[in-house]
Amino acid sequence: MVMTIYWEGGQVMMLDQSLLPVETVYIECRDFQTVADGIRRLKIRGAPAIGIAAAMGLALGAAEIDAEDHDSFIKKLLPVRDALLATRPTAVNIQWAMERMFALLSINRELPVGELKSLLADESQKILDEDIRINRAIGEVGASFIHDGDTVLTHCNAGSLATGGYGTATAAIRVAVEQGKRIKVVADETRPVLQGARLTAWELMQDGIDVTLISDTAAGSLMQHGEIDLAIVGTDRTTRNGDVANKIGTYQVAVLCKENGIPFYVAAPLSSIDFTMADGSLIPIEERPADEVTDVFGKVKIAPEGVKVRNPAFDVTPHRYVTALFTEKGAYRPKDLWRLSGSANLSVTDSALAPFRVDSVKKTGI
Repeated sequence: MVMTIYWEGGQVMMLDQSLLPVETVYIECRDFQTVADGIRRLKIRGAPAIGIAAAMGLALGAAEIDAEDHDSFIKKLLPVRDALLATRPTAVNIQWAMERMFALLSINRELPVGELKSLLADESQKILDEDIRINRAIGEVGASFIHDGDTVLTHCNAGSLATGGYGTATAAIRVAVEQGKRIKVVADETRPVLQGARLTAWELMQDGIDVTLISDTAAGSLMQHGEIDLAIVGTDRTTRNGDVANKIGTYQVAVLCKENGIPFYVAAPLSSIDFTMADGSLIPIEERPADEVTDVFGKVKIAPEGVKVRNPAFDVTPHRYVTALFTEKGAYRPKDLWRLSGSANLSVTDSALAPFRVDSVKKTGI
């Protein structure tokens, strides 16, 4: 398991994913600005991972504040929060992390400022530790939907690099392999930043998992020829009705799965589900720089100078294309996802939540 981000000696160590798979370099983050810049420039990416990074960044920012009381401390901390929130607008995890950290400050407002700073650092570590446990739970749920001999398609990177560790979509794959299932993975390259090629293929190879890289345009052909059994992707924000925002290109994978009678699953930790948002039409979609499309990592130009470019970083897959969502509480059809609202203390076995069962998926269709 690759460590994406962690505390060391009062600073945050962030794996620079923009250099993978050629180099493995960690950025030493001594202030929140370095963390924010790393999130914005995709040095760290993946919804759970940037939520963790934002929490750690807030703790770093808090450590630099000179304040005598709770109110003045909060006043000076708000610009740090806002700067972190502005880095990546689509993923809900940064907002979730900020709300959690500020709620902690609210219930401990009587403590001295120094203790509040320590609480924030400790809480950010808890978020990291919890994420790894949650991902493992998602893997246990998702692995039951993977059969021995299956070939799994995944898009972008929802592995340990996109989380605190273990991954979300790849967690199901890892657990299935641990269970002795002989499976194969097909990874879309994921243009334009190539997270599938650079990151997913790399980390699965590190774990000795059978992975084959394809161009984004090849997925439909492989499905048509019976070479894909199911697809599992991650999510940056899922709405109450089960609409899913994920890396650009996910929508077309889901449509192709529907056309070819292949289950399309989404690995969705509760921290990535926005129960306050009714549907995907309300999700803000980040537009990234044109040179990500016209150039290959700023080194090789692959389009005419001055061409107009659209570069949305995410798309929204309507819930009707989603077979089920894997959460740490179980697997749910989109129509039942709302039942998980406020479910932090509920058990996976809570029958009132009516979790989606593996035996309700037919191998030949959805």
